[in-house]
Amino acid sequence: MNPETEITRLLELMRSLRDPENGCPWDLEQDFASIAPHTIEEAYEVADAIERNDTDDIRDELGDLLFQVVFHAQMAEEDNLFDFADVAAGITNKMIRRHPHIFADQTGITSADDQTLNWEAQKAAERAAASAKAGNDTPSALDGVTAGLPALTRAVKLQNRAGRVGFDWPDLKPVLDKVKEEVAELETEVASGGSAARLEEEYGDILFVVANISRHLKLDPERALRRANMKFERRFRAVEDRLAEMGKSPETSNLQEMDALWDQIKKQE
Repeated sequence: MNPETEITRLLELMRSLRDPENGCPWDLEQDFASIAPHTIEEAYEVADAIERNDTDDIRDELGDLLFQVVFHAQMAEEDNLFDFADVAAGITNKMIRRHPHIFADQTGITSADDQTLNWEAQKAAERAAASAKAGNDTPSALDGVTAGLPALTRAVKLQNRAGRVGFDWPDLKPVLDKVKEEVAELETEVASGGSAARLEEEYGDILFVVANISRHLKLDPERALRRANMKFERRFRAVEDRLAEMGKSPETSNLQEMDALWDQIKKQE
């Protein structure tokens, strides 16, 4: 297949779907805000397909995600804001700018770690320029961390930014100690009948510190939680299957019996 031909076909299809006279009624009703949740969902479905190592699904889900980009670009073009070519040119120019060791004459980038530091330096310079342009005299290390990110991912990004300017624990041990401290504070609130707002705050503190553990272990907390979800789902479905073989269901069983089955399944994995 010719990539340029297929991109052209996709752009033409999108224009047809948004045609004011003959387009799809649903597509015509959409705007950036209404499409955004679908864009986020498609990105997660790509991640899920990758987690399952299903190459057919990866291809299909990437197509769905690309369609979201085309959809947004078409709406922007209709409002004379930008078009798909502007989107493609923008990301191409950005990648060239952020890889001067490949596309310019910068030297000294010999490893992935070197490139990570260089990448962050490039981004920091871009943020500083954007802050100055906006008239902000006191740029923050936290500028540009998108509020719309999943909460765990955003927590890690905020902590990484603060860490790069020296606001960080030196190793994992004090982070683990902080987890114990935060859990103790939540226990105190629970025991004293704390308000919902206080319980939420203390619980949020625990999650924030737990996210910091992932930084020190160089793990992706979203991926770790997705895998934990998959493990729970796999084991619980197995419990349901065992109960069905016994002529039962979770509703007609009890916690002790299900715990015993869970332990059996866990040992067999």
